Amino acid sequence: MKNNIKVIAFDADDTLWVNEPYFQEAEEAFCQLLGNDLPKEEISKELFRVEMRNLPLYGYGIKGFVLCMIETAKNFSKENISNITLQKILELGHELLEKPIELLEGVPETLETLKEEYQLIVATKGDLLDQERKLQKSGLERYFHHIEIMSDKKERDYQKLLQHLDCQPENFLMIGNSMKSDILPVLEIGGNAAYVPYHTTWAHEKQEIQPELENLIQLNSIQEITHHLKF
Repeated sequence: MKNNIKVIAFDADDTLWVNEPYFQEAEEAFCQLLGNDLPKEEISKELFRVEMRNLPLYGYGIKGFVLCMIETAKNFSKENISNITLQKILELGHELLEKPIELLEGVPETLETLKEEYQLIVATKGDLLDQERKLQKSGLERYFHHIEIMSDKKERDYQKLLQHLDCQPENFLMIGNSMKSDILPVLEIGGNAAYVPYHTTWAHEKQEIQPELENLIQLNSIQEITHHLKF
């Protein structure tokens, strides 16, 4: 693989730094906020339904998540959501936006090893301002030649990215924790992918792992990619 790869793209959330556990903490607090007489499972199920319905409108990120919490609270309150509840939901959103950036183990060392031989980029979904803020706070900007904050990660989105980079699929390697967003679309267009699992994944991103796919590497940690590239 080393002889073919020219560009290595990294997903950001839960590949470079911690993300999903913060959302799960916020959802837990939201369920407690509404949950005097409601089962947590019922609230979570309704929140996820609202998120999926609104995803084409809001996209990915904290702001859309906050709007979905407000809508879910409104649904359960029969259109009579209190100002106190609204304020607490907004506070949950502010807390998410102000979370510290916690890099995952081995990320800086891996980027340092790869930066001289490969063009490194970030290819991630989410809210533009929030992802730019996280990248800046992470201290990792200096490793990357290009930052692509994508509205989605489907085959056509990766094709546009490769066209922008003037990179052929066989020269492209995507590293990420989502089989659905980071791995399968890249393989479908003829690229290479490295799947590095994270201990928790948003339900929307869960997909059965397919270990026999061609051009797929499965990693236990992000540092292992250097072994596959034969450093």
